Amino acid sequence: MSLLTVKNLQQHFPVRGGVMRRAVASCKAVDGVSFSLGEGETLGLVGESGCGKTTLGKSIVRLLKPTGGSIDFEGHDITQASMGSIRPLRRYMQMIFQDPAESLNPRHTVRDILEEPFIVQKLGTKDERRKWVLDLLDKVGLSSASADRFPFEFSGGQRQRIGIARAIALKPKLIVCDEPVSALDVSVQSQVLNLLLDLQRDMGLSYLFIAHGLSVVKHMSDRVAVMYLGKIVEMAPAEELYHNPRHAYTKALLDAIPVPDPAKRRQRQLLQGDVPSPINPPAGCAFGHRMKHPKWEESTKMDLSLKEVSPGHFVQPCPCCT
Repeated sequence: MSLLTVKNLQQHFPVRGGVMRRAVASCKAVDGVSFSLGEGETLGLVGESGCGKTTLGKSIVRLLKPTGGSIDFEGHDITQASMGSIRPLRRYMQMIFQDPAESLNPRHTVRDILEEPFIVQKLGTKDERRKWVLDLLDKVGLSSASADRFPFEFSGGQRQRIGIARAIALKPKLIVCDEPVSALDVSVQSQVLNLLLDLQRDMGLSYLFIAHGLSVVKHMSDRVAVMYLGKIVEMAPAEELYHNPRHAYTKALLDAIPVPDPAKRRQRQLLQGDVPSPINPPAGCAFGHRMKHPKWEESTKMDLSLKEVSPGHFVQPCPCCT
């Protein structure tokens, strides 16, 4: 049984104009995304900036109310659930944000930050919460003395550890990791990634891991989904996707991974054109439209829903990209 099932999820934002600020168009940030996530599994989500990865993550944990589609979490349809009815489930769905400096309240001590989830969910006495805070700090590799300090007194990597501690405080089942290491120094990134892997092993966590770096995603993920202009264009087990990419956009992303050998030369697919606007996306294959592929018009008459081309490997059946 899947922990999370997302079907045809849409997140559209109104674009307002004119004197009366009426909605004149909509920005299709997420436009028909479907996938499932099992218990203890990590699904990596990759794509260019602006393709809708973060918006998708926020919609799943209901920081944003979806425009359409459905989100099923442990058998509960939370797509249109009210804030009151979804609150008991929030303890099982958490999020780690990209910028730890912005996601932590600078006026609160670490103790206040980590106690807040317990207070909101009305768990434990004051003494129990203080003990739980110290246990959380120990789990993420911070000393107990950190509890009475403020976020600005820590380095970026330490602040992200505090964010991780807050995310695991209520023993969730699903954590959306929104580029959790992109704001950190390279020397610190591996430490935080290994911490996430250790916590997943010890707590049985499921991750939706959003990132730009495909090498990072490969290290973390069981499966990888590639997103372009609000849609998933390819999804497969990590090893399969890296060794046998089928979609042209996936191949271009893999070509962009740096090779740590200055003497090695390779053919690279250079992307041309600009990403189409999500306010007015083209019909058919958006990537084929960007590349001005001669078969793009053919794709406008096709059903581009993901098709399984090998066990567990799904790809958009576009004549100009596969």
